[in-house]
Amino acid sequence: MCGIFACHHHPDVISFKPKALQLSKLIRHRGPDWSGNFIKNKTIIAHERLAIVGLDSGAQPLTNEDDTLALGVNGEIYNHVIIRRQLGGSYKFKTQSDCEVIIPLYQKYDIDCPNYLDGMFAFVLYDAVKDRMIASRDPIGITSLYMGRASTCPGAVFFASEMKSLSEVCDDIIVFPPGHVYDSATDKITRYFNPSWWDGSRIPSTPLDYKAIRTTLEAAVRKRLMAEVPYGVLLSGGLDSSLIASIAARETLKAQSLDIDGETLTGVDERGNLSGAASWPRLHSYAVGLPGAPDLVAAQKVAKFIGTVHHEHTFTLQEGLDALSDVIYHLETYDVTTIRASTPMYLLSRKIKAQGVKMVLSGEGSDEIFGGYLYFGAAPSKDDFHSETVQRVKNLHFADCLRANKSTCAWGLEARVPFLDKAFLELVMNIDPAEKMITKERIEKYILRKAFDTTGEDVKPYLPDEILWRQKEQFSDGVGYSWIDCLKDTAEKFVSDEDFANPKPKWGEDVPTTKEAYWYRCMFDEHFPSQTCASTVMRWIPKADWGCAEDPSGRYVKSHLSAVPQ
Repeated sequence: MCGIFACHHHPDVISFKPKALQLSKLIRHRGPDWSGNFIKNKTIIAHERLAIVGLDSGAQPLTNEDDTLALGVNGEIYNHVIIRRQLGGSYKFKTQSDCEVIIPLYQKYDIDCPNYLDGMFAFVLYDAVKDRMIASRDPIGITSLYMGRASTCPGAVFFASEMKSLSEVCDDIIVFPPGHVYDSATDKITRYFNPSWWDGSRIPSTPLDYKAIRTTLEAAVRKRLMAEVPYGVLLSGGLDSSLIASIAARETLKAQSLDIDGETLTGVDERGNLSGAASWPRLHSYAVGLPGAPDLVAAQKVAKFIGTVHHEHTFTLQEGLDALSDVIYHLETYDVTTIRASTPMYLLSRKIKAQGVKMVLSGEGSDEIFGGYLYFGAAPSKDDFHSETVQRVKNLHFADCLRANKSTCAWGLEARVPFLDKAFLELVMNIDPAEKMITKERIEKYILRKAFDTTGEDVKPYLPDEILWRQKEQFSDGVGYSWIDCLKDTAEKFVSDEDFANPKPKWGEDVPTTKEAYWYRCMFDEHFPSQTCASTVMRWIPKADWGCAEDPSGRYVKSHLSAVPQ
């Protein structure tokens, strides 16, 4: 991941440049490897780089031959090798960066260019000839992006990877919507991503194909091994991260045996083959939890089974509490679920970066597309089940994608999420939802488990049965049940009954419903101006009208093996 900051149509951009570079520096943790900037007319683009592909030549902002187009990107374009070949010699590339393909795609397809990208990204592109700025974000919002305006600077528009770079100069900030593109020529944001499954009221009926689920997820993992630096996998020991780790271990071994024929570009070709990727001889896996946590025990079993070099890291309750304010600053949220789960991930990311790793694969997105949260067991019908999965996917950029992106980027580490691959989403979101329903006979995510069950096949198993069929744990639960209990108990000490009964007037109708939520909101307000920034936050709670408990912990769902009595 990288960090971008941009301002278009500033009335005095030369005088603003020192301030712009200062605001860009606030997100240097995202890209500690190099800083760059481009300034022309009334526009400035600043970039903080994390070098993963095109190490020697990919410094940003990227420009075309005559410097009339400038591009700042945060993300990875997995199909860049394919795009380069399709373009032939029509564009003269200056670097080996995967992101440079956006420039010729803009020249060819204008604002429809994001539709041709397969990856996770947020970018700003300035066309100096037309004095035009376009900005876009990947279809699901894996990569963060914010947009702002300032009453003190009418006519200007600002963009940044994180809100903290805008809160000082903008009094109107929005989360840039995933799957959209902004065009300064019209000053409008329009949707470019329109998959077949986007309408949650359209109930799909495609028959189940276990083989397609397996091969498409394998392809999604393979393309995400595109890296010229050491990489690893986050391994909680749950189904999702364990499957990703197992596939990555296999694909890493395959990649090492490939003859790349002098190929200088790192990426996948039209056949889905990976070339030019760097890795250690064995895949490294990383787990975090309180001592004796369920996830740590399960992760050790998985690592031994799939043959990774495993690194187990523990944290104390006090270390978790001490990190909370920093977590909220980096995550830019006060959502209870996100903060609970982000804190261990934030602590682990620092350990991983210290070991020389810049990129990891992670298992976010599976619960949303397969309906894996335990509360989905209360879905009244397959139609309700499906519409809820669609809504959860649409809101991922407020929750799990935000967590995966910012918890890792806080330490200059990049997380990639294979479950949110466009092709995999197109496949899974069109499966008849009756196949996904949680029943007495079928555990949550049954069809994903079954797709990787090799019973009766002459194939090496992906996972031991006890992991393949292990019940879902929320990440914040799996790191140790006492973590959430500690957060609730500590909030009781910090928030008095009187304070809780009298929420702050500036919060309006967005009133915390627990002392834990109240505590987090107060910490958020210490870092960010509430009136400007609070509207960018969405709280994650289970489906209330399905009779679900408001607490997002999986232990508050009756079907959990360690359910908390209601």
